[in-house]
Amino acid sequence: MRKLLAGLALTLLLGGCASDTRPVDPIDALMQRYAGDVPGASLLVLKDGKPIIRRSYGLANLEKEDKATPASNYRLASVSKQFTAAAILLLAENGRLNLDDPVRRWLPSLPETTATVTLRQLLTHTGGLVDYEDLIPPGTTAQVSDNDVLRLLSATSKTYFAPGTTYRYSNSGYVLLGLVVERASGISLPLYLQQRIFRPLHMDHTLLYERGGPDVADRAYGYSEENGRWTRTDQSVTSATRGDGGIYSSIDDLAKWDAALYDNRLLSDASRKLAFSPRVKVTGEPYEASYGYGWRITGDTVWHSGESIGFRNAIVRWPQQHLTVILLSNRNEPEPYRTALAIAQPYLQRAR
Repeated sequence: MRKLLAGLALTLLLGGCASDTRPVDPIDALMQRYAGDVPGASLLVLKDGKPIIRRSYGLANLEKEDKATPASNYRLASVSKQFTAAAILLLAENGRLNLDDPVRRWLPSLPETTATVTLRQLLTHTGGLVDYEDLIPPGTTAQVSDNDVLRLLSATSKTYFAPGTTYRYSNSGYVLLGLVVERASGISLPLYLQQRIFRPLHMDHTLLYERGGPDVADRAYGYSEENGRWTRTDQSVTSATRGDGGIYSSIDDLAKWDAALYDNRLLSDASRKLAFSPRVKVTGEPYEASYGYGWRITGDTVWHSGESIGFRNAIVRWPQQHLTVILLSNRNEPEPYRTALAIAQPYLQRAR
């Protein structure tokens, strides 16, 4: 028996040594910065509708040492814009609004200088509206609401350019689109998204977060690295706006969203074509792309990034290859888009 146990121990020891010399998993190597007792990330790779990689790294809550999981819900930041765009498209399908409506039809307090700005132009960041962040009075500490944004924009006659003449990324435009959804539907934006998008797709843990509303289940909190230490930076003055970035979701729920973008279970063929067609060349950003409705288009990909204080996210889709990479993180760095592209490369090569 002693010899048997000694032999088993030797086998385990050799096995452990062998495992130490094996090459590091290439996906884990790419995700190494997220691993350990640090703010983490959740990663999903979908091929032909099936998850071929579904992993989480690091912590969702440093103070409680809660590990990130595929069910962790991250603030999507600007990845939320594709849902706001989808809500507008659904209302257009139902005849509740027209994409060529002037935004002042729905929000008449806006100044005369915005008279020719249309919903379509807000969807493509070509409305020329001033960034509401630049209108917030210095020293403001209370969070700015969507209605605050509307008041700030209504009080200025300044615009960046004539509507429809060029591109400038605009959180202001998507905040206004969220308010238009409320005016056209007659219900709140969180409720509309819940009733028309999240519930039909069984995205049961996704919600547009509002303080005082339902809590975020399995919530990942945002952090920033400062002087070599991680500090919770989950909310800022601009974290309460909704249409431009207020949705929380998980990689598991976003898999259901991705599936719905291949057929007409949610949006019609015509609406999906509108969303995924290049409308304007993106300028002033580090990546060459065009913009559709809530999506950037680069080559054979449709994608979007999301960044707010303490969160960095990316969803990249290769529709022709039925491949999607979703990377959500609760930290201020690194920027995840290039990592998502690197993770996708082996699967794209196999498809060629």
